[in-house]
Amino acid sequence: MTDTLLDHRAEGPASAPPLLLGPSLGTSSALWDRVAPELSISHRVIRWDLPGHGGSSPDLIGPGATVADLADLVLALADSLGVERFAYAGVSLGGAVGLHLAVHHPERVSSLAVLCSSAHFDGANGAQGWIERAARVRAEGVEWLAGTADARWFTPGFTVPELVEDQRRADPGAYAACCDALASYDLRGELSRIGAPTLVVAGREDPATPPAHLREIADAVPGAALVELPGASHLAPAERPEAVLTALRGHFGGAAGGARRGMAVRREVLGDAHVDRAQARQTAFTARFQDFISRYAWGEVWTDPTLSRRERSMVTLTALVAHGHDEELAMHVRAARRNGLTPEEIGAVLLQVGVYCGVPAANSAFAVAQRVLSEET
Repeated sequence: MTDTLLDHRAEGPASAPPLLLGPSLGTSSALWDRVAPELSISHRVIRWDLPGHGGSSPDLIGPGATVADLADLVLALADSLGVERFAYAGVSLGGAVGLHLAVHHPERVSSLAVLCSSAHFDGANGAQGWIERAARVRAEGVEWLAGTADARWFTPGFTVPELVEDQRRADPGAYAACCDALASYDLRGELSRIGAPTLVVAGREDPATPPAHLREIADAVPGAALVELPGASHLAPAERPEAVLTALRGHFGGAAGGARRGMAVRREVLGDAHVDRAQARQTAFTARFQDFISRYAWGEVWTDPTLSRRERSMVTLTALVAHGHDEELAMHVRAARRNGLTPEEIGAVLLQVGVYCGVPAANSAFAVAQRVLSEET
């Protein structure tokens, strides 16, 4: 915990596109526990805690706070991490922060997802309801809110004890200040200014921000897409993580983007002719396997910048020789040449393999490599 920055948790490759995840009032970054690890396969996921929630200091916010103040704290966190432009997804108050960022700091937000949130949180009693909640929390603390959390957050019979405990542990002063922010928040007149690609996700059973609130956002933001999740209440990432993950992946380009990147790398390494032949042989039976190869092997592993392509070719040649995969070995000898290895370097790799994998394996490998390299002359 620091007194100047929001507490956060970063997951995924540092070189991947950044994705910030914002929480709902009363919860911590644990709200994203069943979604963030999957998103971190293709993104540098950064989850943050509201002031006085999770690991964030309550001193980051005070009475009369606004959503703009919270957005400034998020930008300060991004700046401290060297993140200039980012995708953003947020739930409820976290979603309101995302909308504010997209309206007032459009140069920072590349893509936006707003979940179980609103352009205004007036409710039945208008802003007065939040003013009254803030006053009661300042007087009595937050224990009474923990007792009603399940009804406000989840469908009947469902709960996440860790999130209810987050509500119980929230700092009353910081929680009340967040209520102040919700009381004064209204972006309805500014939604049309949002230019970032926007996904809006509604929980069909959400009493706090009913689907009508999300439809209002989707109707006002140019080009926004709306998804309604049956069986989901206010904390959809906790209650319907698979559905939320599918929606976010589709919007932020996780799986599809990985497949596209993977296919591009696959062609660069193996050559168009080989990939075209593989695609031509694809059937309904093998289609999922071909997608798996492009998305996982080529879109995630081969795109990781930790190793160069030359180094990856050396590792791949070694593994193929060790397991006797001569047909694949021929393909990857060609790939190694595309990745910059000289015939002498390929020979040195096979000689090294001979020491540790045995002379017979190296003998077969040299025969395969010699045949492939002779094709170049």
